Amino acid sequence: MIGTQFARRKTQWLFAGVTMALVALALLAPLPVTGAAPQERHITISAHTFAFEPGTVRVNRGDTVVINLESADVMHGLYLDGYEISTRAEPGQPGELRFVADRDGAFHFRCAVPCGNLHPFMIGKLIVEPNLPWLRAVAATLIAAVGAGAVFWK
Repeated sequence: MIGTQFARRKTQWLFAGVTMALVALALLAPLPVTGAAPQERHITISAHTFAFEPGTVRVNRGDTVVINLESADVMHGLYLDGYEISTRAEPGQPGELRFVADRDGAFHFRCAVPCGNLHPFMIGKLIVEPNLPWLRAVAATLIAAVGAGAVFWK
């Protein structure tokens, strides 16, 4: 009986060690960067009646992004969180933002000029891919969950 408990304990420690090693590998191992080579991306965003079209913009990390803001009705602005840059546009007079997307993640952009009652809800999203930290966290979580299940399985 003591021998089987010792063997079971030894197996649990083995699973725990392998799990910790795999989690460390998922968090620290260099991953190949997939995706297109950096390029210059021209994106036109139309601002009108408390909305941006398109509401979500996707670019690759390293791209030089040129956003042309066009207004269809009144003066609107576009402020990009995380990059701390902004521009304004009036009907017939577009604004322009130029920056390098050097950080992965999702960044909100919002109207920077009060334009009416629903102005605070005029928000869009810039997604810079690939988002490797998030993928690493998901991989580490899944590995830890599987390892914990293996260790505590009766």
